[in-house]
Amino acid sequence: MRIPLLSLALTAALGLSNCSSAPLAAPADPALTVPATQPPAGMGLYAVQTGRMYSRAALAFEGGRFGDKRVFTAGGILIRHPKGTLLFDAGFGPSVEAHRMTSPWLLRVTTKYDRQATVADQLKAAGIAPSGLTAVVLTHAHWDHVSGLETLPGTPVWVTREELAFVRGEDASTALARQLGTGSYVAFDFPDGPYLGFARSRDVFGDGSVVLVPAPGHTPGSIVAFVATPDGKRYALVGDMAWQREGIELPAEKPWIARRVDADRTATRSMLIRLHQIKAAMPGLIIVPAHDARVWATLPKLAPADTGG
Repeated sequence: MRIPLLSLALTAALGLSNCSSAPLAAPADPALTVPATQPPAGMGLYAVQTGRMYSRAALAFEGGRFGDKRVFTAGGILIRHPKGTLLFDAGFGPSVEAHRMTSPWLLRVTTKYDRQATVADQLKAAGIAPSGLTAVVLTHAHWDHVSGLETLPGTPVWVTREELAFVRGEDASTALARQLGTGSYVAFDFPDGPYLGFARSRDVFGDGSVVLVPAPGHTPGSIVAFVATPDGKRYALVGDMAWQREGIELPAEKPWIARRVDADRTATRSMLIRLHQIKAAMPGLIIVPAHDARVWATLPKLAPADTGG
């Protein structure tokens, strides 16, 4: 009877807290200017889904309803560029059941999951050699973002210096990142100038098509990746700064019972407001939380390779 009683308790607690919740105050930022980009022909962005977790809106953002069922995607975002191929996050690996046991207790008792083909298997099916990846870029180093690294041995894994220090510490949330080893981890910095209100940035290919900015809050070294593609679309890969798009659209924090997953709640709140302001200045910007299945369903997918048969 423990799980049903827990579910009832969570329902009551979330119902009470969400009755009085309100979006965060986010005044417009008139100083924001939209930077120019020059994405090259042949560049593309592709969603590679490796699994799903099933939860509730009430567990995803403040103000969400417990009766509103939500699907949380797990996977990676592949960027193919003439100068390199990047995979943002690695999704679920084949050992996901064991890996999931390193996740917070609350997540294990309030969500169910299923697994799909790994990123490595889907790359191979699309005719892309996993060994040809330039790097896996982690938005942050929690278990569901690093699980798939077990199928990508030897691939460089880019993380910020702050995130690498976080992984090498003793925090329970990065236990899997330590178990998988840090031999392939490569720390990077932000040598370029201001970008969309962020003081520092890293223009990966030098053409504005993939720009990384530091976004501490969810973890000390979290990042946001701004991606521009040749078809005129622009994306913001926000990791787990928000689990669902409402977190930035409203904006709204995670519900109080789940907010403990954020290493710095004040910094997370500030980042949500900043991203909300950017979205207001760039209405066409596609916000891509790492776990919002509704958004992932709209993204381009990898097509199977033509084997000529």
